[in-house]
Amino acid sequence: MISRRNFLTTVALGTASAAALAACGSPAPAQTGSAANPVTINYTWWGNDDRATRTRKAIALFESKNPDIKVNGNFTDFAGYWQKRATEAAGGGLPDVMQWDLSYLRDYGQRNQLLDLGTVKIDTSGFDKSLLPSGQIKGKTYGIPTSTNAFAVYYDPAKLKSLGVSEPDGSWTYDEYKSWLKEVGAKGNGTIFGSTDFTGIWWQFNIWLRQNNIEAFTEDGKLGFSKDDLKTWWNMASDLRGTPALVSEERATQLAPKSPFGSNVTVAENTWDNFMAGYLADSGAKELKIVPVPSDDPDNLGLFLKPSMLMVASAKTKFKDASARFIDFMINDPEVGQIFKTSRGVPASKTQRDGTTFEGTDKIVVDYEKSIEKYLKDAPEPPIVGFGTLEASFKRISSDLNFGKLTVDSAADAWFKEAEDLIKQNA
Repeated sequence: MISRRNFLTTVALGTASAAALAACGSPAPAQTGSAANPVTINYTWWGNDDRATRTRKAIALFESKNPDIKVNGNFTDFAGYWQKRATEAAGGGLPDVMQWDLSYLRDYGQRNQLLDLGTVKIDTSGFDKSLLPSGQIKGKTYGIPTSTNAFAVYYDPAKLKSLGVSEPDGSWTYDEYKSWLKEVGAKGNGTIFGSTDFTGIWWQFNIWLRQNNIEAFTEDGKLGFSKDDLKTWWNMASDLRGTPALVSEERATQLAPKSPFGSNVTVAENTWDNFMAGYLADSGAKELKIVPVPSDDPDNLGLFLKPSMLMVASAKTKFKDASARFIDFMINDPEVGQIFKTSRGVPASKTQRDGTTFEGTDKIVVDYEKSIEKYLKDAPEPPIVGFGTLEASFKRISSDLNFGKLTVDSAADAWFKEAEDLIKQNA
C-alpha cells in the first residue's frame, strides 16, 4: 500500500422491537431493496453551493450504479448543521449517513449514537494506517476519513498586485505576518483589509500551541494549556484590532454567510487548504494561492494532516448495508474523486487518489501539502467530549473581544470558565 508521504511525492507534486412489530402484523423494514423497489437512505452534509453541486453529482452517480438504493440528500451551513444533529440525536432520529467533523466524533460516538463501521462491509485497504485512528474511539471505528487537509494562509495575488504589496513566501514569523497585514490595510483605502482576526480561529491557536510544544488537551481529557497561554495568544492581535489590518467584526457579520475573503473584502484568510474551490466560487477570483502559517520557530510550523471530514452512519439506521455501500462508494470510487477533486481535501483513499487527476487549483492544494511534508506532525485523535461546544464558544468569545465587549483578560476568564465547566460535566 502506498503511504500518504509516497503518494504526495509521486504526484509531485434492534431484535426485540422487530419481534414486537411482527407480533402486530407489521413487517420489519427491508435491509435491501431492488431496482423496482429501492430502499431510501437519508444523507446530510454541510457546505456551500459548490459542495452541494458536487455532492448531488456523486449521489446521482451512486444511484446509477446502485439502482436498489435511493439517497435523499440535504445540506446546510456548518453552524446550522450541528444544531440540527443535536436536535435529531435528542429525538433519536439521526440521518442514516452523515458527513462528520472530527470535533464532534467523540461526543456522538461515546454516546452510542453512531454505528460501529467495523461491523459492516467497507473497504479501508487503500488508507494509510496512520490516518484511520482519527476515526476510532476505544477500538471501534465510528468515522472514516474522506480526505485530508492542512492549515494554510490563503491570499489573492491580484489584490496584492493592485495594492503594491509583495506576495508572501510563507517563511515568516508572527511579527512579519502582522506587518504584512498592516501594510495591506494601510494601502487598502478602507475598502480592502488584511484578514479576519487570526487569533479568533481555534485551529490556528492549536497550531500555535504545537509550535510551542504545548498540548491542547491531555490524555485524561483536561486542558493542556494555561489561561496565560490563551491571554498571550489573544494579545498577539491587540495592536491590529480596530485597524485596517483586520476587517471589523461588524463588517464580517454583515457579509455572512460568505467569509470576508470570499466576499473580496480581505486579501488573506487562515483556514484549511481544501477551501480553495469554495473560495474561488464565492470570490470569482481567477487565482488564489496558499502558503504556510507563520511560526517563530522555522523548524516547527505546528502543522499536521487532519481528516477534512469523515463519513459516519447512525447507530439506529434501519439500512446498515445500504448505508455502508454508500459510504464505501463516497470514500473509494475513483469517479467520486474526479467530482470532488480537492474540494473535500486530498482524497484519503489510494483508490480514489489514483483515479483523480489534479490540475490547476487542485494541483496547488496537492503541491502545498507536499511542500510542508517535512514539517507535518501526527494528527490529533478525536478531541474531548464537548469540543464542538468549546470551539464554538472560542469563536463567540473572540467575536465579543473584537466587538470591544470584552478585554483579553475577561475573554480568557470567560472561555476558561465555560471550558472547565463543560469538562467537569463530562468527566
